Amino acid sequence: MSEEIKPTKITNLARAADGLSVGISIVVAIVIGFLIGWGLKSLSGSNLGLGIGIFIGVAAAINNVYKAYKSQLKTYEDLKEKDKLLKSVKNTSD
Repeated sequence: MSEEIKPTKITNLARAADGLSVGISIVVAIVIGFLIGWGLKSLSGSNLGLGIGIFIGVAAAINNVYKAYKSQLKTYEDLKEKDKLLKSVKNTSD
């Protein structure tokens, strides 16, 4: 028999906080890139600096999403391995 773990308030809150963290990191990366671009525009007087800064911010946001994805994938793989181990231990004890 497989026992399902029911989501609790704490697990739901943890998932929501994780998703919120990724969302905030996207916004912060783009805002920082914009500020860098604004500074480059002020220094050079060219709108190209603003474009470069926004590009840097968007690239950083994409990198943050990729890192979060890889972290979640690793967590999923670890849970899958733990589940296999628990099933094998349970089968040997029967």
